[in-house]
Amino acid sequence: MPSLRPAVLLVSASLIAGCAVGPDYQRPDVPLSNRYMGQPSAEQRPGATQVGLADWWRGFGDPLLADFVAKALKQNLDLAQASARVTQARAGLGAANAALLPSGNINGQAARSYQSIETPLGQVLNSTPDYDRYGSSYELNIDASWEVDLFGGLRRGREGALAEYQASEAGVAATRLAVAAQTADIYITIRGLQTRLDIANRQVKTQQGLLEKVQLLYGKGLAANYQVRQTEGALSQVQATVPVLQTGLDAAMNALDVMLGTPPGTHRSQLAIAASIPVAPQLKGMGAPADLLRRRPDLIVAERRLAASNARIGEAIAEYYPKFSISALLGSATAVSAGNLFTSGASQSAGVLGLRWRLFDFGRINAQIDQAKGQEAESLAIYRQSVLRATEDVENALSSMVNRDAQATTLTGGEASLTQARQSSFIAYEKGTANLIDVLHADETMLQASDARAQAQAESARAAVAAFRALGGGWQPSDTTLTSR
Repeated sequence: MPSLRPAVLLVSASLIAGCAVGPDYQRPDVPLSNRYMGQPSAEQRPGATQVGLADWWRGFGDPLLADFVAKALKQNLDLAQASARVTQARAGLGAANAALLPSGNINGQAARSYQSIETPLGQVLNSTPDYDRYGSSYELNIDASWEVDLFGGLRRGREGALAEYQASEAGVAATRLAVAAQTADIYITIRGLQTRLDIANRQVKTQQGLLEKVQLLYGKGLAANYQVRQTEGALSQVQATVPVLQTGLDAAMNALDVMLGTPPGTHRSQLAIAASIPVAPQLKGMGAPADLLRRRPDLIVAERRLAASNARIGEAIAEYYPKFSISALLGSATAVSAGNLFTSGASQSAGVLGLRWRLFDFGRINAQIDQAKGQEAESLAIYRQSVLRATEDVENALSSMVNRDAQATTLTGGEASLTQARQSSFIAYEKGTANLIDVLHADETMLQASDARAQAQAESARAAVAAFRALGGGWQPSDTTLTSR
């Protein structure tokens, strides 16, 4: 048909061109060192076991910890929200793909009307011989349309939607990593608080025993009243630490339940029996800083959003150019009877070549392009800053892990020495060669050392969790999240 020749030529030209306006995306280079500063010390750090990054929480050797992390990865509601955002982004990508394809509709109707004779038209028609006030009409049409993506605006839109979809997938991985790390961190905090609470309770018993001894001596006239009061005061100070630690323990247990997507108190019975603080495993195979670009999901999110903003520039530039569309209609209509609907006399067809060009709207288009470029520049700065912050996270975590280990080792030795010193001072007090102040001071310093040692052990394990999280451990990057188009 001669009327279709322009459309055919237009489609051919678009296929031959095969290009899209706007800048093609290139992943930016970020200069990074070949090794972390804290890597040598971290790799030499002793640990209970060696573990890889994929399921690092199993390296702590605590089955309950591993079980809680597994439950959190299945039940956590933050993770459910992130998964729902993937569904939304997938729908956006589907809409962008559909925009590149022809669309079609089938429209049909059957109408029955009754004409009033009180209107001017009805009066005229009623004066016609054999006029029938009843009327029927039938119509069935198939129409199709296609916007020819001659300058690539729709393809740029699809690139942006694809990048956003990939960012949402990486966002799920980032949330998964955060959930695993936060669950492990809370669990270690619980075990640390239980250990400190046990130390405090044991110290309370020790002080109560000392008070009984002093009261006995006072009853025999071998101790002064002020010594009884001093011992009572020291006991009260130790007892006062118990409610504070218990409050923190309750809050941590409630936080763990929420991480698991359950009401507070659900898993308290499993945690009621105190256990030792998990020992962090050896950290092996941490790789180089450049590996963070593919391992850290939050960096993948930032990079994919940069790619999306780059595509939006081309999408905005495409508004400079005319947009062509092809539409066609094929159908049948009759006002006589439904039986005549598919006869040759009732057939109807149309072909339309459409043009839309914002010829006098370039000022607004310029503003939209400038806005897209500004968003791309912002996304680039965010990506570069995210990379720097990621390496900072790793360096800080490695430093904290190594130094907390050293602190715990030192405090463990100091605690043993102070325990012996307290025993010696109490024996000396019983023999009358030392005063009560020495015993109370020894009790206080021993409590402080034991509590500090427990805190250091917990912080060492938490620092290891932070290191695994900073390195991007706990998930496996897929080809979809790493694709750059």
